[in-house]
Amino acid sequence: MRHARGFDDLKSNLADLRRRDMYRVRHKLEGPQGREVTLEGRAFLNFSSNDYLGLADDPRVAEAFKHGIDRWGTGTGASHLISGHTAAHAELEEALAAFTGRPKALLYGSGYAANVGVINALLSVGDFVFQDRLNHASLLDGGWISRATFSWFAHRDSADLEAKLAAVEHEPTRKLIVSDGTFSMDGDTCRLDELLAASARHRAWAMIDDAHGIGVHGPGGVGLVDPERYTTSDVPILVGTLGKAFGTAGAFVAGEDALIETLIQRSRNYIFTTAMPSPLAVATRRSLEIAVAEDWRREHLVTLIDRFQAGTRDLGFDLLPSTSPIQPLVVGDPARALGLSRALKERGLLIGAIRPPTVPQGTSRLRVTLTAAHRVADVDRLLDALSLLAACRSRGFAS
Repeated sequence: MRHARGFDDLKSNLADLRRRDMYRVRHKLEGPQGREVTLEGRAFLNFSSNDYLGLADDPRVAEAFKHGIDRWGTGTGASHLISGHTAAHAELEEALAAFTGRPKALLYGSGYAANVGVINALLSVGDFVFQDRLNHASLLDGGWISRATFSWFAHRDSADLEAKLAAVEHEPTRKLIVSDGTFSMDGDTCRLDELLAASARHRAWAMIDDAHGIGVHGPGGVGLVDPERYTTSDVPILVGTLGKAFGTAGAFVAGEDALIETLIQRSRNYIFTTAMPSPLAVATRRSLEIAVAEDWRREHLVTLIDRFQAGTRDLGFDLLPSTSPIQPLVVGDPARALGLSRALKERGLLIGAIRPPTVPQGTSRLRVTLTAAHRVADVDRLLDALSLLAACRSRGFAS
C-alpha cells in the first residue's frame, strides 16, 4: 500500500526527516574554499572540507586555471570519444599514470562516476563482487548496478572476506574485491596486505578507491597503494579523485593498458558524458606538481592530527582510531550531533553533523577534517570549544 498515493507522500516524508533530525540543509558559501569560509556574511573556521592539502584556493593552481581558459576556453563541447578529448586531458592522464606508477590512467568527471563506471563495465550477471561494509556509496552502487552477485564483508575483516571467497571458490566467473583505501567517514584504512593476499589466493581482482589517501599518504603523496610496493598485479584497479587533496575536481582510474582500453570501450559513465573542461585538467596538473613537491603539507597534517587527538582524549568524546585528516567524533544520537554542530557554529567553527544513512544507525558524528592550511592555533581553538561544550554537558547545561 506504500505506493497507493503515488507521489503524494513527498511532503510528509520530508516532515518525517525533520522530526527525526535527519533533514539535510546546504550551506551557501560566499567565497572560496579555504581555512576560513564566509557564510551568512560571517567568517567561519572551516573543519568540514576534504581539501586536505589546502590547494583549493592556491593562487598557483588558480593561475594555471586562468592560463588553461586562455588556451582552451571554458567547455569541451562533447564526450571524450566524440570531440571533447584534448591534449590537456592526455597530458594529465600521463602525469597521473606516472604519479601512481601505472601504465595508463583515464579521467572521469567525478569519483562517483568512476566507481560506478568501472564496476559496471567489468562485471555482469554470474560474476561476484565483494565489498567492505563501510565502502562509499558510489562503490556500493556500482556493485548493485552491475547485476553481479553482491556480498558484504565485515569492515576491514579479512577472515570474513576469505570465507565469502571460499564459498564461490569453484565458480569460473569474475570475482572483484572492492574497498576504500581510507574510509571517508571513519578515517581508518583498509588492511591492504591482507586483502591482497586474499585476492591472490582466490584469483580475484582488487579494486582500491584511494580517494581520501591520494596526496595525503605515502612518499610524495602517492597514497596507500605505493607503486614501490604494489604492482598492477597486486592492485589491478586504482581509483583516485582530484577534488580532495588536489583541490580541483574529477577523478581517474589507473591500471594496465587492457583495463583502460576496456573502460574506454565499455564504461557508460565515461562514454556518455561530456569531458571535463580542459582548463580544469591544466589546473590539476599544476596542483599535482605542488602536492608531490611540498612534503611540508603532509608533515604539517601529521602535527595537527597528533595535537587534535591528544587534546580530545580527556574530553569524553569517542574518537575513532584514524591517522588520516578525517577525525570523527562519534556521539551516537542524530539530535546531539546536530546540537553540537550548531553550538560550534555559534562559536565560529564549521563542522558537519553526519547522520544515517551516510553512517550506520547509532553512530552519528561530527566529522572533523584537518587540512594543511590550518594552523596549530586553529586546532587549539577547536579543542577549547569542544572542552567548553563537554563541560556544559557534564553540568547538565544545554550546549
